[in-house]
Amino acid sequence: MTLFDEWALTLAVFLPLVGMALVLLIPRGQETAVKAVALITSLVTLGVGVGILTQFNYGKARALQFSVNESWIDVINSRFHLGIDGISLPLLILSMLIVPLCIIYSWNHFPEPHNPKAFLALILLLEVGMNGTFVSQDLILFFIFFEVVLLPMFFMIGVWGGPNREYASIKFFLFTLFGSALMLVAFLALFFTSKEATFDMVRLAQFGGSGIDHTTQLLIFAGLFLGFAIKVPMFPFHTWLPDAHTEAPTVGSVLLAAVLLKLGTYGFIRIALPILPDAAEAWAPWIGLLAVIGIIYGALCCLAQRDMKRLIAFSSVSHMGFVMLGIATLTSFGINAAVFGMVAHGLITGMLFFVAGSVGERYHTREMGRLGGLLTQAPKLGWILGFSAMASLGLPGLAGFWGEFPAILAAYEPANLANGLFGTSNLVTFRSFMIVAAIGTVLAAGYLLWMLQRVAFGKPKPEFEATHIHDVHASEWIAWTPILVLIVVLGIFPGLLFSITDGAASSLTKVFGG
Repeated sequence: MTLFDEWALTLAVFLPLVGMALVLLIPRGQETAVKAVALITSLVTLGVGVGILTQFNYGKARALQFSVNESWIDVINSRFHLGIDGISLPLLILSMLIVPLCIIYSWNHFPEPHNPKAFLALILLLEVGMNGTFVSQDLILFFIFFEVVLLPMFFMIGVWGGPNREYASIKFFLFTLFGSALMLVAFLALFFTSKEATFDMVRLAQFGGSGIDHTTQLLIFAGLFLGFAIKVPMFPFHTWLPDAHTEAPTVGSVLLAAVLLKLGTYGFIRIALPILPDAAEAWAPWIGLLAVIGIIYGALCCLAQRDMKRLIAFSSVSHMGFVMLGIATLTSFGINAAVFGMVAHGLITGMLFFVAGSVGERYHTREMGRLGGLLTQAPKLGWILGFSAMASLGLPGLAGFWGEFPAILAAYEPANLANGLFGTSNLVTFRSFMIVAAIGTVLAAGYLLWMLQRVAFGKPKPEFEATHIHDVHASEWIAWTPILVLIVVLGIFPGLLFSITDGAASSLTKVFGG
């Protein structure tokens, strides 16, 4: 093992923390220095990610790589255990990519109150939590990083958010804190009931729940389910999300959609399924049911929205339903689809929130009834909105298609579970889910094209006819181009991502016969 292999993940997690400390040491008046240090830190962290990509052994993507396993809290048998495989690698790189793009976008788009020092320090602290969650292999370590993201996002919404920011930030905090408390109880239950008193996720996955009776497994899984489902968020635990997105500053919405929501779905794949496979089989049809309800419910709510950001927020509820449907099939194909869906949703919905923020900044409103004629006044911005909407509705050739179609297809042939839903066979249950999810794609086309028509087409409304609307700024081009390119590349060459995730997904689902 090389020196880089030994230190790569530690650097990936803690370099942003060093950058945050440096940002806090710089006087507030030196705004350019604050921005430069934050950006350089995020780019160096991304450079570590590029190094991980080049050194990763793709032939052994199912095995943990770049592992660090050191003594940490001996009194509770918790270790500083880091590692990545083919499932965690894409999500770690997504997190590392989105943060510098958000900082670049923020260069000339800082929300009020104007305090770049505090704002950028919070973004870097968020990156610590996001990166740490994706590489943790110890439940206590996972929980700490999982919770680190809570306070920065709370303050981003509560300080720099919209008119109802206090309500949105407190709702976000209480919902996620409640879920995390139940998740921690489940972690402790695993520690005390498993064959070995350990928080090591690799060891617990090797045990596969053996030694824990079925009823206890179901109860522990329920705690994990609530903790992760609230973070996703799944229906009916989604109500904090539209408020948080609507009130959050643009960059806060991008980070929330692109990365933070993935912490919940990643938790299902990394912890709940491999550690408690028997309980996962029992819960799978119910997870699938809530997933397809969320797909339809989120889409219908989109059709009722007037605010552009709120519509995109509800679309996340629908799109994350496809991810959870893929997970619920308990097959390697479904898990592959879920991970691809996470990455695709992060890129596409993050892009939509970027555009919505820029539209709101130019017109001083996001109310779609007052907007129109964007293609006339700012044609480049209008075309980018159209491109992002097409990607989000799942147009073939763009990344969104591979985030939805494989998840629907996976539901046709789920794992061979013992019980279905309401006494029906499991095959009938999931094929019914497949039909409902397919209807959700039609509704997605409806609300996204409706949004595009109201915002981009037609003539500008009289109140904005004489207003000069600046087209895409240089900082916006720099921040958005990598995302737009990746949406196309992954849409045309989905194997680039599937080849990374397939080995780890197949290894994970062997216990389910998937």
